[in-house]
Amino acid sequence: MSATLSCDTVWTAARLLPMTVPGQPDAVIEQGVVAARDGRIVYAGSAEAAPAFAAGRTIDCGGRLVTPGLIDCHTHLVYGGSRAGEFEARLEGASYEAIARAGGGIVSTMRATRAADEAGLIAASAPRLAEMIAEGVTTVEIKSGYGLELAAERAMLRAARALGSQMRVSVATTFLGAHALPPEYAGRADAYIDLVADTMLPALAAEGLVDAVDAFCEGIGFSATQVERVFAAAGALNLPVKLHAEQLSNLHGAALAARHGALSADHLEHCDDAGIVAMAAAGTVATLLPGAYYFTRETVLPPVAAFRAAGVPIALATDCNPGTSPMTSLLLAMNMGATLFRLTVAECLAAVTINAARALGRRDIGALAPGLWADLAVWDVAQPAELVYRIGGRPLHARYWRGQ
Repeated sequence: MSATLSCDTVWTAARLLPMTVPGQPDAVIEQGVVAARDGRIVYAGSAEAAPAFAAGRTIDCGGRLVTPGLIDCHTHLVYGGSRAGEFEARLEGASYEAIARAGGGIVSTMRATRAADEAGLIAASAPRLAEMIAEGVTTVEIKSGYGLELAAERAMLRAARALGSQMRVSVATTFLGAHALPPEYAGRADAYIDLVADTMLPALAAEGLVDAVDAFCEGIGFSATQVERVFAAAGALNLPVKLHAEQLSNLHGAALAARHGALSADHLEHCDDAGIVAMAAAGTVATLLPGAYYFTRETVLPPVAAFRAAGVPIALATDCNPGTSPMTSLLLAMNMGATLFRLTVAECLAAVTINAARALGRRDIGALAPGLWADLAVWDVAQPAELVYRIGGRPLHARYWRGQ
């Protein structure tokens, strides 16, 4: 007889979808049990194979589906203001690039974000984060990049950290100083990149506000050479990198990201074969953002079949932002990933759990296995496919973050 396992909480009568093997969502453990101690999983598997438990509390899941807590691995959730007016302009025919070059786009959000203090940013962003939590999200990445100056970038990252503490969700902060060129640096992009790499990044990293570094490699963003400068600064600080790449054109950003061992390259509608090969070799995750694809009415699909064939892990995220993806629903992102990008149910579920964790460089979340954080989502659905199939509605029954 096996020894009794001491734990804080045991979830019984669960239909478990552990996600320990990406791409196998049908491997549901019909009579499953999860046990946790000090916020970490100590057992996840069948009731038949489970040891005896000495538990502080037992939660009957009533035969409901239990998955890892969902992970939104690419968001711009903290910002000031709204860009509904730009949305209206696009409906009337203006392009994203034209709006950006006319002083709208990211720069308009910059002005509203600079005008807000840290408390104001928290107040504006908390409802968006609450909507994600209500759909089973237990980890969210939040980028800076709307301040474009040290004080405002600091306020964004501090607000992101505060939201995690206040709302019982894990927040990964990403410094995206190289998001757009602020007006005061018009015509001096290299000088602004020097500010990002030499001043802003070291200062914010020293304050413990940066988990990763990102950049926008695009014709209306920054060149590959300028991004290399930012990535070199990140490397000197031992910070991982990721990249907005190949959203509007192919500047070979995916290959650039892979050369730097990037956690992920994101968007990727215009990614070429060389970029795919490089990402596969580097283990860089392809984070696809169907909300932005839909909202901007893009027509070039990301090369999903080529990613699949090369073995590039695929993640999905909301890309929650005011200009191109004002979306807080990761469930909707899964549906869009399936309908627009032709991902399978298996791929969609892996894309918001185990692969999303990998896109954040995390090995302690994204699956139900001993040693990982006890982040769980309990669902009122009959089968995993319902999480991808539904449009609207909130099938979440309960959410547990680190066992609570």
